[in-house]
Amino acid sequence: MAQSMHDVSDPRNASILINVNGELKPRDQAVVSVFDSGFMLGDGVWEGLRVHQGRFAFLDRHLDRLFEGAKAIAMDVGLTLDELTERLYETLDANGMDEGVHTRLIVSRGVRSTPYQDPRVVVGGSTIVIIPEYKEPPEGIHERGLKLFTVHVRRGDPAVQDQKLNSLSKLNCITACIQAAQAGADEGLMLDPHGFVATCNSTHFFIVRKGEVWTSSGKYCLGGVTRAVTLEVAREAGIPAVEKDFSLTDVYGADEAFVTGTFAGIVPVREVDGRQLECRGPMVERLQGLYRDRVEQDVREAVRP
Repeated sequence: MAQSMHDVSDPRNASILINVNGELKPRDQAVVSVFDSGFMLGDGVWEGLRVHQGRFAFLDRHLDRLFEGAKAIAMDVGLTLDELTERLYETLDANGMDEGVHTRLIVSRGVRSTPYQDPRVVVGGSTIVIIPEYKEPPEGIHERGLKLFTVHVRRGDPAVQDQKLNSLSKLNCITACIQAAQAGADEGLMLDPHGFVATCNSTHFFIVRKGEVWTSSGKYCLGGVTRAVTLEVAREAGIPAVEKDFSLTDVYGADEAFVTGTFAGIVPVREVDGRQLECRGPMVERLQGLYRDRVEQDVREAVRP
């Protein structure tokens, strides 16, 4: 069975401090109530944040997405954007972290008075948890690439659960991940309700065909930050980069393929459903460089509180 990209460990993480509602707690003492909305029902939103040179990369985009998601589910975050930014950096500074750090920001609706879905039984404010960890992608992953397997689990209709919402309810992606792992793949490639390629279970998917970069229409996937940055840097460099419907036939015949995500950036794909692709071909290598440059620019221009 393939190893998860996030299945990495660093002994320094044993002593990290985790921020729970503004209080810094040792890892083994960082807990929430069993009545918390996130634990009980997956009721909340989250973001994954990458730290580079003491700054959170693309923090404005991530927090905009988090607050938009909270608004969509009628949830009060409980802090302003500036206050949440300050809390994030307080957590980073308390741990003395400035590089090689991946941070999970979780906001749930808060504690419920009883195990029930109606938000009117929530008592008190939201629960805000910040988990910073020393975590780097597996060594060599940006060269050797990933193996994907197309799973039977589909990305759903927005009338059922809008895939653009970065919610704590991730069972759809978890079941896709399970099937892919059991097939010996690193990630599950997921289709939309019409059979077109949508996204992977935890990353966004791109193909390269005849000098063009394609990704899904975006109708059935999260509005990924790294996805958007990749499209931007490609277009700025004069590379045709389009969002469109395409099928597995297009994938199997592609010149190159890659996935994007906050944790590992741009990672090549070497195989999809047993079909071999050029791994880290010229387009992927070029885009990796353009993306790294944009990250450097963003953290250089970032203003810390």
